[in-house]
Amino acid sequence: MTAEAPIAPALSYGRLIPVTVHFDDLDALGLLHNARYPLKVEQAWTELWQEHGIHFDGDWAAAGDACNAVKELTIGYEAPVTRPGEYAVHLWLERLGNTGLTYGFRFCSADGTQTYARGARVLVRLDAATMRPTPWSEGFRAAGRALLRPAD
Repeated sequence: MTAEAPIAPALSYGRLIPVTVHFDDLDALGLLHNARYPLKVEQAWTELWQEHGIHFDGDWAAAGDACNAVKELTIGYEAPVTRPGEYAVHLWLERLGNTGLTYGFRFCSADGTQTYARGARVLVRLDAATMRPTPWSEGFRAAGRALLRPAD
């Protein structure tokens, strides 16, 4: 008889993306370093957008929607991560504008039941030539709409 993996809770919005915390992600106290949370969230977003064909291969002019910049980042820490292992990031969009978006995230247990940190980040889509805001592509917008959090 084999042990079955725990079933992730049903999410009413967004996606739960697995991430790994390694020993070298921990600080001197044995806690996940505060600067690693945004890095793990970025890794989860990168994986999610790559599923939709959005990625950066070294050419900003060809990067399309991957050419964007962070305007704002907020994060609150709720419980310490005290060991390496498998975790997850719950990702969703709060707002999808013409040239910008706001996404929400939770750094959580692999099954999504325990929240360690939560936050939001504002991104602006940039034109690679001018570095000025430019609209998201329709393909990006379609993928983004599927991630929108419903209004409460």
